[in-house]
Amino acid sequence: MAQHQIVMRDVFNIAAHQEHLPWQPFRPGVDIYPLVQSANHQTRIALLRYQPGATVPVHEHPGFEQILVLSGSQQDDNGHYPAGTLVINQPGSHHRVASPEGCIVLIHWEKPVILHPADSL
Repeated sequence: MAQHQIVMRDVFNIAAHQEHLPWQPFRPGVDIYPLVQSANHQTRIALLRYQPGATVPVHEHPGFEQILVLSGSQQDDNGHYPAGTLVINQPGSHHRVASPEGCIVLIHWEKPVILHPADSL
């Protein structure tokens, strides 16, 4: 039986070859390269590329979210995360995200996030 797998080599050097990936618009200033989506569309794994100054508004996590910063840096309401940082947001957590310098992250959403108006949480 053939195995189905996705192999990405040299991911910590992804910025050097990012233009070879078929990025898609995701949010203003943020592109996505989808890797995996479950049949029920709940779980997703993707690369996100933040342009310098890009932000994501406040959102809630109904499931776990894991972020591995591959290049650049990202920040949220809880801290600043340079390349090589793993961030795990637990269910029920919420934050807003920014990347003043730009970054590329590997992200895994257990469940889709819920966007909120900026002043609601």
